[in-house]
This record gives sequence, structure tokens and C-alpha cells, in this order.
Amino acid sequence: MNFNWLAEFGPVQQAFFATMFTWAVTALGAAMVFFFKEIKKEVLTLMLGFAAGVMIAASYWSLLAPAIEMSDGSWVPATIGFLFGGIFLWGADHVMPHLHLGLPLEEAEGIKTKWQRSILLVLAITLHNIPEGLAVGVAFGAVASGLPSASLAGAVALAVGIGIQNFPEGAAVSIPLRREGLSRWKAFQYGQMSGVVEPIAGVAGAALVLIMRPILPYALAFAAGAMIYVVVEELIPEAHVESHSHAATLGVMLGFAIMMTLDVALG
Repeated sequence: MNFNWLAEFGPVQQAFFATMFTWAVTALGAAMVFFFKEIKKEVLTLMLGFAAGVMIAASYWSLLAPAIEMSDGSWVPATIGFLFGGIFLWGADHVMPHLHLGLPLEEAEGIKTKWQRSILLVLAITLHNIPEGLAVGVAFGAVASGLPSASLAGAVALAVGIGIQNFPEGAAVSIPLRREGLSRWKAFQYGQMSGVVEPIAGVAGAALVLIMRPILPYALAFAAGAMIYVVVEELIPEAHVESHSHAATLGVMLGFAIMMTLDVALG
């Protein structure tokens, strides 16, 4: 596909446009609350699995593989960046107040607050979106480095993949909030707000790579580690809360296959 029009902009602008797209898809998914009041447990499980599959595939093809190639095959930058990405999310997980879907308010994580259950549910998804926006931003920042392993098409493929999984993610926030008693409009607002951090993280990631070119392999691996942490710590366990493990597995396989296809076909 031809992405020449996008090449006319700088990497920070590209990252902004791409993450605005992922945010818009989140809002589109959140808009499903205007059509549905409830979401079947099996469908929610499938959605969570799908998001996990996309993030696993993106972590390797769009982030770790280029990081290793940029390091001339060395495992050191990729390993260090990957582990620090997980440590960063581990720290954020223990600081930011949030509540995972399907759990009682007493099991909220992070610093203890008196915030409403609905706010804590939104913050849980917001935490997921930080590494997603960062990954897209770093990918576009890498294109500006001029390295063969970082292509504009590959960065676009990552943004498209993240956007696709943001649609069910947006619905997975807004529809349960409607069931919590919020109005459709308020549930939509909260659902789309969970994606606001993606443009912020995307622009920050692209700018950081431009300023500190030597950290690029570490930054790519960092984003990968953060996403894998989210998958293993939250998405997959949440998908297995209900007795629909087959739906969760199918979702992971489908999400992985779609993201892999996008990266190979476009990248």
C-alpha cells in the first residue's frame, strides 16, 4: 500500500495521527453501548482473548524483532528493554488505583481511594492503553532513524492492529459500565476516555526516540515488555474468570493471526 502522503509529516505528527486513529476506534467500540445494554460473558471473553493475541504478535513482529535487528543480533538491548517494560507496568499496576472487570470493589488494586467503581474500571483499561500508545509512537520514531528494519508500512500495520483490538476493548468498557447503572452517554464517555492516553503516550514515545537515538532498541523492547505484562497479568486472567476458556483461546489465536498477517503483509 502507498503511504507517501503520511511520509510528508514528521514522526511525532505521524505518531499523533496514528494514535488518534486508535483512540477513535476505541470510541467507536465504546459507542456500541448505544445499541447493546449487556454483553454476553462468552463474547467478552473472546474480546479479551483477541486483544491479548494482537498484543502478543505486535510485541514480537513490530517491536522485539526490529530491536534485535537494530542491535546487530545482540540480545542485550532487547532483553534489558523488555524486562524494564514489565517492571514499569508492574510499578504502575501497584500505584494507579484500578479495578478489573468482574471483580468486587474490595479487590481494587493500587493506592487505596474512595473513587467510584466506574472510575476504577476505566482506569484499569487506561493502564492497558499506555504501552499500546507508546509502542505506536516508538515505531514511528524508529522510521525516522533510517534503519532498514523500521518501515513506515510496519508502523502503520502496528497502528492498524492496535486499532482493531481497541474496538472490542472500547465495547468491553462501556457496556459493563452501562450494566453498572450509568447512562448510555456517560458509559460511552468513560469508554472512549480510556483511549485518551494513547495519543499522549504515542507522541511522547516518538519524541523520546528522536531525542535519544541510541535508546531506540531499548525503547522498542520496553514497549514490548509492557504489553506482554498487560497480557499475562490482566487480559488472559480476566478472560478466564468465567467458564469460557475455549472462547478466550480462540480469541487469542484469531488476534495473533490477524496482527501477524498485517505486519507481514504491510511491513
